[in-house]
Amino acid sequence: MRRRPADYRRPVRKRYSCWIWSLLGLISIAGFLLFVVHHNQTHEDRVEHPILDKNEVNDRVAHERLNYTEELLNVNSYARQLAEQMTLAKAYVIIAKEHNNLHLAWELSSKIRSCQLLLSKAAMREEPITLNEAEPIIKGLSSLIIKAQEAHYDIATTIITMKSHIQALEERASAATVQSTVFGQLAAEALPKNLHCLHVKLTADWIENKSLKELANEKRNSPRLLDNNLYHFCVFSDNLVAVSVVINSTVSNADHPKQLVFHIVTNGVNYGAMQAWFLSNDFKGSTIEVQNIEDFTWLNASYSPIAKQLLEKVSQAYYFEESLDMKIEPKFRNPKHISLLNHLRFYIPEIYPQLEKVVFLDDDVVVQKELTSLFSLDLHGNVNGAVETCLEAFHRYYKYLNFSNPIISSKFDPQACGWAFGVNVFDLIAWRKANVTDRYHYWQLQNVDRSLWKLGTLPPGLLAFYGLTEPLDRRWHVLGLGYDLNIDNRLIETAAVIHFNGNMKPWLKLAFGRYKPLWERYVNESHPYLQYCFTS
Repeated sequence: MRRRPADYRRPVRKRYSCWIWSLLGLISIAGFLLFVVHHNQTHEDRVEHPILDKNEVNDRVAHERLNYTEELLNVNSYARQLAEQMTLAKAYVIIAKEHNNLHLAWELSSKIRSCQLLLSKAAMREEPITLNEAEPIIKGLSSLIIKAQEAHYDIATTIITMKSHIQALEERASAATVQSTVFGQLAAEALPKNLHCLHVKLTADWIENKSLKELANEKRNSPRLLDNNLYHFCVFSDNLVAVSVVINSTVSNADHPKQLVFHIVTNGVNYGAMQAWFLSNDFKGSTIEVQNIEDFTWLNASYSPIAKQLLEKVSQAYYFEESLDMKIEPKFRNPKHISLLNHLRFYIPEIYPQLEKVVFLDDDVVVQKELTSLFSLDLHGNVNGAVETCLEAFHRYYKYLNFSNPIISSKFDPQACGWAFGVNVFDLIAWRKANVTDRYHYWQLQNVDRSLWKLGTLPPGLLAFYGLTEPLDRRWHVLGLGYDLNIDNRLIETAAVIHFNGNMKPWLKLAFGRYKPLWERYVNESHPYLQYCFTS
């Protein structure tokens, strides 16, 4: 092969490899020396502080609004070390006391208090604990813990002792849970002072003002109360403000409020106050009737199993007397479960014999949409239109009823879908034809010993309306605002009716602040009685 001419030959590369490799070598040696120096310094720090192996640079950094929960969870923080040693020291305090070593128990308790004080101060100032603050306490606690271990408080003794204390704490926690439930139940049942004040003032008006009674007698015979061309709603309650909110929210969202008729039934104690309130306030021209349950002479012990049960000493002792039996949950003994007002929903055809269709509303609901279209829904021959609640398993029949009893298991499907009282469309013609009230009576008689279900009106309702319930669109009735804090806002906004079922009623201090304004906006706060009672 011929060699190229000199002009076309590739230039010869200059060789820099020797000095490049020399430079790289020098850099490597310098890096190694730096690593050795840094390692020796770190080792010296560790030898000087064997217990507190922490980076002191953090102590000199300014921390703004330190999250102390994160600080306690950080394995490299002094706060975490202090908390862990304090927990161990507390265990040894208990063991020392049980072994009558009171001096050691006192020393440990003193150090624990110092530790708690330091943690509290650090949390208040929102800064991490420094080395100088932590070192004396950690060393002191360490020496006392070693002293406790040398006193033969070995791991076996510790486990046995702590196990007995855990068992005792579990029993106390269980008792506290029951007590908390009792107190919550009492708070939910109690009438707030401001509502009691309003009731007293209105009752005085009813007694003193004869014109109110004359007006009530006049309205009692109104033909609108029997007109099936109008829209009839019924509410059974002894809570004046709650019923007022139900009616006010319904008429406020109605296109034609004057076509609405409200039938209220209350007890003798609240009858005068209810009459005085609804006669002296206008609800956009709607018709309101107030009746006293004590005037229903037909609702007696010979006809109603619940009325009979109320007169029995066993029932009175179970629901109204204090019981020392902690095995019975307080909710099972709530007197409202045997209240005639609560069970009056099963006697609607008898109360309103000339009506053909009504919408039943509980007193803890708030209406947000027009409801008159409920009356035009096709129930397909069924008696009860209601929203089903079986999106989760615990709302099926087997969760409400005792299917180990052959009377129940032979007649009902345990997986049948439950539904809710609170917003119900009742076809009273179909009701009378199916003898639903008789079916309800039958099941109440079967459950005298509470063996088929424990409490409430829903279980007998599930039995009485079995095969006679038409499911409604879920948006008609959204439940849970009295116990569930996590209901989707979009679901609440689109709901026709929201239901505060549960103990956290909107008129109580127990109520969830998130939902309370939905109820409060329908309270007539401009009324002088309300202003006086709610601010005094």
